[in-house]
Amino acid sequence: ATTGKVIRNKSSLPILEYFLMDLKDGELRVTTSDLETTLVGSITVENVEKEGTIAAPAKLMLDSLKEFPEMPLVIDVNDTTWEIQITWSSGHLSIPGASAVSYPAIQSLGAESKNLTLDVDMLVGGINKTIFATADDELRPVMNGIYFDLNEDKLTLVATDAHRLVRYTNDSVKGAQSVNFILPKKPAQLLRQVLKGTDNVMVNFGAKNATFTFGQTIVVCRQIEGRFPNYNAVIPQNNTNKVIVDRQTIVNACKRVAVFANTGTSLIKLALTENQIKISAQDIDFSTSAEETIACDYAGMPMAIGFKAPFLIEILS
Repeated sequence: ATTGKVIRNKSSLPILEYFLMDLKDGELRVTTSDLETTLVGSITVENVEKEGTIAAPAKLMLDSLKEFPEMPLVIDVNDTTWEIQITWSSGHLSIPGASAVSYPAIQSLGAESKNLTLDVDMLVGGINKTIFATADDELRPVMNGIYFDLNEDKLTLVATDAHRLVRYTNDSVKGAQSVNFILPKKPAQLLRQVLKGTDNVMVNFGAKNATFTFGQTIVVCRQIEGRFPNYNAVIPQNNTNKVIVDRQTIVNACKRVAVFANTGTSLIKLALTENQIKISAQDIDFSTSAEETIACDYAGMPMAIGFKAPFLIEILS
């Protein structure tokens, strides 16, 4: 079920709608791929009569196996007709398999690969805090993923779609040398779903591909090639206007006020005075408006600033 997350509904290669099942040394390796991302899972099996490899139709396998409780299954494969027979205590089923000879090989990392070990909770937390700001831009593919920037001081994860930018840093991860790569959105989403049951994940990356290894699972993905924007250049360094406010309070207030913002602009206004923020919105076309004042810690000059409500709410959430 986990490896099936990679499979697309409609694939350019029919064989990619199959599981690659490889039985060797008492271990069954199940592989799925969409050419860009590959997921390999391993399980230990009992009573192996003969080793071999077959391609099994993913949808049929998933739809049938998810109906079973925890119980032993016997899988027989005819290596001439590629028919798959699954037998259990009270019945059996038959699924048409296929030869695995045309299944694409896993992308290699190359001789110049580098590696680092990351804490799973840190990696998942970093992905969760950045992935929402990634873009879907065919003209600028480098912005369609999360940028991993490792140096001797810290690991930084960055995502931007040119409207908002998120920079997440962790000082506990340090590298002997500066390395970086761009992880595409799909494998990033996959990692946060499947990273569990282990404390650490080993990351290996070469010039074009990256591999994430944890437990009995391996994720291999093609990196996004290109130069990521200079993210530090757009972050103000000496801004003295700083507000401290309860996060949930301002999120809820923005959600309430945003209902009355203009549907075209989604604009809300934050007016800052000493120790309070007045959040307001209006839609002149429909004669609606809303205003709410919340407490904060602010000692700077009074000012007013406008935000696109969905962006601000998403960042604060």
